[in-house]
Amino acid sequence: MSDRWVEPLGLLHGPAAFHAVKLGIAMPLAGGAAAFTLVRLIENGESLGIGPLSEVPEAWRDAVDALSLRVPAFAGLPADRPLVMGILNITPDSFSDGGRFDVADAAIAAGHAMLEAGADILDIGGESTRPGATPVVPEEELARILPVVRDLAKAAPVSVDTRHAAVMDAVLDAGAEVVNDISALRHDPASLRVLMRTEAPVILMHMPGDDPRRMQELAQYGDVVLEVARFLRDRVATLEALGIPRGRIAIDPGIGFGKTMAHNLALIERLPILAGIGCRVVFGASRKRFIGWLSGVEAAEERLAGSLAAALAAAERGASILRVHDVAETVQALAVWRACVAGEAPPEPAASD
Repeated sequence: MSDRWVEPLGLLHGPAAFHAVKLGIAMPLAGGAAAFTLVRLIENGESLGIGPLSEVPEAWRDAVDALSLRVPAFAGLPADRPLVMGILNITPDSFSDGGRFDVADAAIAAGHAMLEAGADILDIGGESTRPGATPVVPEEELARILPVVRDLAKAAPVSVDTRHAAVMDAVLDAGAEVVNDISALRHDPASLRVLMRTEAPVILMHMPGDDPRRMQELAQYGDVVLEVARFLRDRVATLEALGIPRGRIAIDPGIGFGKTMAHNLALIERLPILAGIGCRVVFGASRKRFIGWLSGVEAAEERLAGSLAAALAAAERGASILRVHDVAETVQALAVWRACVAGEAPPEPAASD
């Protein structure tokens, strides 16, 4: 059986997208406000060419139509706009904010500040997964994050960034709602059983191998976009076969995890191809090294402008959830971006004296 992909191209937004769909020369991307006017047909890794929708062969119509289907909402979160996921690392060694929130009270205060700034969901992690980071045993990971999860889960949806089944079990019992696993449930064989038993939503991320310490050694691909898309499609199919429905699954291409700068840029440029998998797309590029390379900014905490540029590029290409350190600034950037692409804005506030 051949391996086929349809890649949406020629994206439109706002009034142009609406009218192009109405005229029959475009289709909605994943049932949202963006629309695509062209497609690249790919079979067994080879491009068969790019053309307008009117020239798609009949044998490919079902695959093209699938790109326009509305993707199920994820974890009960709003589905009408890109969402902001605030990153809260309770670690001494994370690449950007390690040590800032490794005391529970400081982490809890930071989480509430992110919610006040407009975060839709918080992603709490107790183990750094940067290249070369020292692994953390589940007991230590839980000691770091459980008090924070218990508090913040009362205020907002909480996701926990972990590879360990014991941690997943404990944090879900403590009020967390979502599991975010960089290994896509491959690191710990018991993880699948936890997800099947608890019925929790899960974010599956692409990373070559299942050990962050070695992932950059494995950053070798033919076509990185197709290989990442194929991996995520197959992991979703595995979970579905075990009874975990697609509506409980989101996918993440894993920017920076076992990728070079060229790989990261290719994944961002061709992000719409993931719409063919039928899940919400999570995107996390905040403060990452490739942004520093492109911008010439060495300090991770000074990469705000570059991080916003990457986040908006992903939102424009169909990302549903943006995982970021700088919540207030991302919320502001998204509000302006949405108004610009729609060509309209909410009513202006009344003038004050």
